[in-house]
Amino acid sequence: MSDDAEPTVPNPATAEPTAPLPVTPASADPLANAPRPAAGGPAAPGSPLSASAPPAPGVGAMPLQAPGSDAAYRQTVGGRSTTQRSFGRPEPQQGGFRPLYQGQAWPTEQPPYRPAYLPPPPADWHQQQARSYTSEPPKVNRVVTIAALVALVIGVLAGAGAATAVVALDGNNAPIAQQPDPPIGTGADPRIKTGSVSAVAATLLPSVVQLKVQGADNSNATGSGFVIDNLGHILTNNHVVESAAKGGSIQVVTNDNKTATARLVGRSPAYDLAVVQVAGLTAPSVQFGRSEAAIVGQDVVAIGSPLGLAGTVTSGIISAKNRPVTTGDDTGQASSYISALQTDAAINPGNSGGPLVDMNARVIGINSAIATVAGAGEGQSGSIGLGFAIPIDQARRTAQQIIATGQASYPVIGASVDMTFEGGGRVSAVTPRSPAAKAGLRVGDVITAINNQTVDSAEVLIVAIRTHQPGEAVRLAYERAGRSRTVTLTLGQQIG
Repeated sequence: MSDDAEPTVPNPATAEPTAPLPVTPASADPLANAPRPAAGGPAAPGSPLSASAPPAPGVGAMPLQAPGSDAAYRQTVGGRSTTQRSFGRPEPQQGGFRPLYQGQAWPTEQPPYRPAYLPPPPADWHQQQARSYTSEPPKVNRVVTIAALVALVIGVLAGAGAATAVVALDGNNAPIAQQPDPPIGTGADPRIKTGSVSAVAATLLPSVVQLKVQGADNSNATGSGFVIDNLGHILTNNHVVESAAKGGSIQVVTNDNKTATARLVGRSPAYDLAVVQVAGLTAPSVQFGRSEAAIVGQDVVAIGSPLGLAGTVTSGIISAKNRPVTTGDDTGQASSYISALQTDAAINPGNSGGPLVDMNARVIGINSAIATVAGAGEGQSGSIGLGFAIPIDQARRTAQQIIATGQASYPVIGASVDMTFEGGGRVSAVTPRSPAAKAGLRVGDVITAINNQTVDSAEVLIVAIRTHQPGEAVRLAYERAGRSRTVTLTLGQQIG
């Protein structure tokens, strides 16, 4: 039997009669000389089949393969497995079907696997294999996509056209202008952030003025002040204008560098406050806050003219409250006792009379004094982070009295105290018919508290008394001959 094709078993019921095969010469048919079987018997092995004798059952049939075998997928020619993928020209295939006997039907079953021609792989075959394991993105209409991109580019160019420099047509590559930063504030100047030091300065600077004082004795002084109403009244320190109290001049320089002459309305050496007035002043007035509501650690801003430098802004915090401070450099100058706000905002000579404000641009104090290092010579004093401001709650009451009457009053108990005694306020003298005399205080009594506030020195006692108003009742604790006593008295008043 030839190896070119495998015959199938014909179906006798359906086989059609065919014409007898022509006799082939022996030289042409290698099977012609083989022995023939007897009629009706089985064919001898290797003997040819004739048209009158059909093949025995199973002869020429393709044997069945065991389950799980891969023989059906392997080629029998050349020993090469067809499971190996090949590309290029097709391999030689087996010849077509040739009947082994006359009338043999065409096979109805095809081999389980027939190698087929495969085209050469594309250049990006590996990328295609990788993409086959990923989901394919949805297809987008290219026309719609291109139109959307064009519209986006046109919109961006149109929006940025006003702020972008165009490259010159003559070939000079000029730099493109930088886009402005977004606004950070909501005020007139968008560069100013609300609640910042810049915002406070922008609000307060137009209301702060510089004072240049010429005394009758040719003494000079400079300081600061701020407008408190629409009548041109300016609040400042007494020690700034004191030299002009008995003659001289006071010049006011506004933030827009306009100069005007001011008149002295009144002053209070006891609180180190004074009020001057400029007719027709156009500077805006400040907004008052509450010094009592100030807390230690809150941010504050100081504005003034330190060393003659007008419009100077510094910032810091409230370092302490109710700090007893005494001002007055020599015996010829009246001493002032204030319960001050302490701040580390830089305050220098010339800041006196300027406002100390919170971050809402509300005045809570008047910058009045600084602490200096012991032994510092003249010209060496300056800010060491210890500045003091008069609380605005007290300053407003005093300013109202000065504007109304030209003078101010302060509370007293009608007794003098020893300024050198430590451990309380020791009474050194009692004024007849004074509140102290009516309460039964005597010389030698040591006052240790006022309204439950401890008193450990004469300065602390005076400052504590001046935080009240004339006519208020206060409770004093004192010691006499080693025994503790208490008494309630009504404060008197004194002009000054």
